[in-house]
Amino acid sequence: MAAGGMQPALAAADDAWPVTKRLLGEDGGKSKDVSGIACTTTEGFPRSCLVIDDNLQDAQFIELTDGELVARSPVKLIDNTFDGKALELDGEGVAFSKGEYEYFYVIGSHGHPRDKKHKLDPKADAAKIQAKIAANSQIVRFRTTGADGNVSSLERTPRLRDVIASDPALRPFMDMRLETNGLTIEGVAIKDDRTLLAGFRGPVLNGKCAVVLSVELTSLFGKGNSTDHRLYRLPLGDGRGVRDLASFGDRILVLAGPVADGPGAYSVYAWDGTSESVELLKDLPFDPERKPEALLPLDNTSSGLRVLIMFDGDKEGAPTPIEISGSGPRSSSCPAS
Repeated sequence: MAAGGMQPALAAADDAWPVTKRLLGEDGGKSKDVSGIACTTTEGFPRSCLVIDDNLQDAQFIELTDGELVARSPVKLIDNTFDGKALELDGEGVAFSKGEYEYFYVIGSHGHPRDKKHKLDPKADAAKIQAKIAANSQIVRFRTTGADGNVSSLERTPRLRDVIASDPALRPFMDMRLETNGLTIEGVAIKDDRTLLAGFRGPVLNGKCAVVLSVELTSLFGKGNSTDHRLYRLPLGDGRGVRDLASFGDRILVLAGPVADGPGAYSVYAWDGTSESVELLKDLPFDPERKPEALLPLDNTSSGLRVLIMFDGDKEGAPTPIEISGSGPRSSSCPAS
C-alpha cells in the first residue's frame, strides 16, 4: 500500500458516478475535458455546483447528489474571438465564495495556448497567439443564489496578469509553452471570502517547488490597480505542480500532478493556506488516459475524508468518489530560490 493508503481500484472507471443529461463539450458533444468544479456548499446533498470544460467559453450548472450529477443550464463567461471564431477561456478552475454576495469564480489558464503538435508558429501566428492569451488571461465571477441558471452581475478581470508580471520569480515563464515549464494556472480557491489563491501547474521552480499566488479580491475586482500579492512555494515533489485547489473547512486541498503531459504521480495534499508546509493525504494511481484534473470535497467520514475526482480525457469527467483515510508525512523543505 502506497503512502496515504492508496488502493489501485480507486481509479477504475466502474466506480464513476453517472451523469444525467449531458455535460457540454467541444462542438456540442459530451465533455471530455472537465477541468474544474465547485459547489455553493461543502455539506449535505443535493448541492448546486458549477463545472468548467477548458475548451469552451461557457461553464455549466449541475446538481450534485450523493451518487449522481445532473447537468443543468450553461453560463456564457466570455465572448472573445479571432478572425470571427470564438476563443476559449481555457477555464481551469472554479471556486465559490459567500462573502457579502455569493459568487462563483472561474479562472483561465493565463498561459500560452496548448499546442502539442506545434501548429502555432511564434512569428506567423503571433497575433492569434496573443489573442488566445488575452482570452485565457481572465478571471470571471458572477453572483448566484445557487439556483439553476441564476446569474447576475457577471464581471471579468485581466488584472491577475499584471500581478504575475510584477513577480520576479514568475515573470520569466510568462507566455512560454507548458512543455518547457511555461506558466499556466490550473487551480483556484477563495480563502476567508476575501483572498484569491491561484495554483500554477507550471512553472515548477527549481524543479521541485509548486507555486500558489495569493491576491486580495479587491485588487482584482476593485477600483485600484494594486499588484500586491504573496507567492507560496509548496513542496509537492519533483516536477509536480498544482492541478487543482479546493477549500474545505480551514484547509486548502491541493491536487498535485506532473507539470508535463507524460507519466507521473498524482497526489492530494492538505495546506493551511498560510505556510509553505503541506501534508500528504493520498497518492493516486496514474492512468495515461484518465488524468485527475478536478477535486471536490464531499464530506468527512469516520476514517477521514471523501472527495470527488474528475478526470481529463474521460467522458464527462468520470466523477469518482475516493476515500482519504489517513495522512502522510508533512513536508516543508522547498527552497526559497
